[in-house]
Amino acid sequence: MKILKISAFIFFMATCGLSAQSISEHALGLRLGDSDGFGAEISYQKSIARYNRLELNLGWRDSRNYDAFKLAAVYQWIHTLDGNFNWYYGVGGGLGSVDFSAGNNGPAPDGGLFIFGAGNIGIEYNFDIPLLLSLDFRPEIGLVGYDEFSDNFDFDIALGIRYQF
Repeated sequence: MKILKISAFIFFMATCGLSAQSISEHALGLRLGDSDGFGAEISYQKSIARYNRLELNLGWRDSRNYDAFKLAAVYQWIHTLDGNFNWYYGVGGGLGSVDFSAGNNGPAPDGGLFIFGAGNIGIEYNFDIPLLLSLDFRPEIGLVGYDEFSDNFDFDIALGIRYQF
């Protein structure tokens, strides 16, 4: 019985070692998509451990109704699907600022600072050249700040293209 447990443990550890791929030390690029008006983000990923990384995104939006920026940070865990395909998940949050413009219906409401919590799940393809493409889903919920802008639940879906170095 003891040999069976030891064999199962060795098999489990070997499988875990094969199921993860090392990730790039740095990646820099764009994350394009939105759900709430933040269409483009400058994205930076930094490897923290062999299968973990920190992703920082700075997004901005200049629209007819408001000007805004958003800074998000997400800690991610990466797992290999097949070959160069990885999937990842993470948790984080961020802050932003919004400034509303006067519309056709009278004076504009005041803007302000807001803080949000975020989750993250996605899939990525690591090319043999230093290019990384990803598609991810980052649900966000407002925690503190401007009530009419940050208290709702947002589904942020985006395509990422990053240069790895």
